[in-house]
Amino acid sequence: MSDKDPSLRRNAPRLALHVPEPPFRPGDTPDFSALKVPAAGVAPRPDTNVAAAETHALTTDLVRVLGDDNKAIGPWDPKLDPETLRKMLRDMVTVRIFDDRMYRAQRQGKTSFYMKCTGEEAIAVAAQTALDREDMHFPTYRQQGLLVARGYPLTDMMCQIYSNKGDKLKGRQLPIMYSDKAHGFFSISGNLATQFPQAVGWAMAAAIKGDSRIAMGWVGDGATAEGDFHSAMTFAAVYNAPVILAVVNNQWAISSFSGIAGAERATFAQRAVGYGIAGMRVDGNDALAVYAAVKWAAERARSNQGPTLIEFFTYRAEGHSTSDDPSGYRPTNEAKSWPLGDPIERLKAHLLAIGEWDEERHAGMTAECDAAVRAAQKESEKLGILPEQGKDDIGSMFDDVYAEVPWHLNEQREEALDEGRD
Repeated sequence: MSDKDPSLRRNAPRLALHVPEPPFRPGDTPDFSALKVPAAGVAPRPDTNVAAAETHALTTDLVRVLGDDNKAIGPWDPKLDPETLRKMLRDMVTVRIFDDRMYRAQRQGKTSFYMKCTGEEAIAVAAQTALDREDMHFPTYRQQGLLVARGYPLTDMMCQIYSNKGDKLKGRQLPIMYSDKAHGFFSISGNLATQFPQAVGWAMAAAIKGDSRIAMGWVGDGATAEGDFHSAMTFAAVYNAPVILAVVNNQWAISSFSGIAGAERATFAQRAVGYGIAGMRVDGNDALAVYAAVKWAAERARSNQGPTLIEFFTYRAEGHSTSDDPSGYRPTNEAKSWPLGDPIERLKAHLLAIGEWDEERHAGMTAECDAAVRAAQKESEKLGILPEQGKDDIGSMFDDVYAEVPWHLNEQREEALDEGRD
């Protein structure tokens, strides 16, 4: 045997592979007391034109604005007017009600699939409120709040979920994978990491053209472990792309907890350090902190100071999708133990604390949002639900693929139409 044979190394310690495990499993009592949550208002706010390295302390901090008294505090306070705060609250409530109605529709067999963003409403709504209407988002499937905040018709969203006659995507996308260029909402991809390089490429093109619009790319914590994430980070850094790169760390990638993607070793925001770009970690359940961070990053991008990586620290309160049962891999009451609270309740409490809201108005607004969602559902279902879809428009599957349809596809189209008539 060779003297290099590992079996001859009798005195060497045995190697062991580390496999990250979540701190709590079904049956455990969740205890997040070890999670360090800095006080609101203590994180410094650098100027938007500082060197990227001067932001790197923020990658291990946590930008927070709303204090224990529900009032805004510290340098990140965006000092939003009450009307803007109320608009954000309404949009967040609308998103949650929309989610609940569509989840119920899936359970009733009206569509095949749905994904909720419960507990993450502040991230999309506040981020969009901080950006210009013309900026482009490259979202994941939990940023329905971007469309709601931009005034996209709820009926159109539901038609896409039902894949009915009103579906602008003609049934070609999985339910909840919306796309609307006019509303700055790039097509959602189930392979989430692809959104980052596409956002960076779009931002680079905007810079090449001398445009004034910026891009915002979105991924979850799990997608940061994929190659597309790192390719995007490289291009963003090298070409100083005017882009905001958002990592929504909701602790779970389907049933794999964030440690599998590296959260045990460092924050996701710290990945900005290795690429030499600006970065920060933000309380994703604090709507004011989200707004302030995105506004800061947007100003930086617009002034040619380059990209910013933002980790939104939050918790996925519901299952990954309607196909998932989270009780199989985490305690059923874990979401209620999350120390950063409910984003809707926190924004509501802030408005109450500053005397710009009351319980009666909140109840009235919630009822209005519920009525609007129900009305939109009624209108969309007039155009059909998913199980009712037949072959009446089967020929459309050949549209929008080729500028000039090849002869053999024309033949297939005719065959499909003939079958649909039978």
